[in-house]
Amino acid sequence: MTKARPPFKPDAGDPTPLYLQLARHLEDAIRDGLYRPHEALPSERLLSESLELSRVTTRKAIDQLVTQGLVVRRQGSGNYIAPRVEQALSRLTSFSEMLARRGYTPGSRWLDRSVGPATREEARRLGLAPGTRVARLERLRLADGVVMAFEESVLPLDVLPDPAMVGTSLYEHLTRVGLAPVRAEQHIAAENAPERIAKPMGLATGRAVLHITRIAFLGDERAIELTVSWCRSDYYDFVAEMRREA
Repeated sequence: MTKARPPFKPDAGDPTPLYLQLARHLEDAIRDGLYRPHEALPSERLLSESLELSRVTTRKAIDQLVTQGLVVRRQGSGNYIAPRVEQALSRLTSFSEMLARRGYTPGSRWLDRSVGPATREEARRLGLAPGTRVARLERLRLADGVVMAFEESVLPLDVLPDPAMVGTSLYEHLTRVGLAPVRAEQHIAAENAPERIAKPMGLATGRAVLHITRIAFLGDERAIELTVSWCRSDYYDFVAEMRREA
């Protein structure tokens, strides 16, 4: 293999199928950073020849990595390491800011930008009267062209009178108009993606995702943004630093 790592050695005493042993070996290499995001894996032919394994075994091992979300297949090009995002829970940043800091190119694929009445739950969370008209943003969030999340945002019209004003970054727009939030409350839970979420993301219905609800506030404690996101759990890591009190 082309990377400096312990060579793969099949364990004859392990009842695990050979392709899963190889998949586990490659997974460890990816998680250890020996392959970087967007880097190409060696081809099936090169892997099979260098490891003296059958093409069927190497193909099934790579299939396993694709299923786990660690590898992305690009038709006619090869197999590449999928991007992975690590987000600290102690800092309020936008999706675009977070990706840019980690060297990714953020993007959005818009599904809806409209104005309509708030639902009862949306109105409650934003402190609005039921039925108040709000701006709605619905989009897929991308990192280097890879779909990472499905996101729905609701904002009062006096904060965002025209949803089409938002480009790649909502927070960039809010900062520009002097309405950047200073804090947010965020709740994270595991969920099986319903079809309306899974299909645009290219996932199977029922795939496990991270369901994130965020309410953002101005300095005067006014809620100005309600965002619900469904994030690919195979691409996202949320990190919280904890300290023990003396």
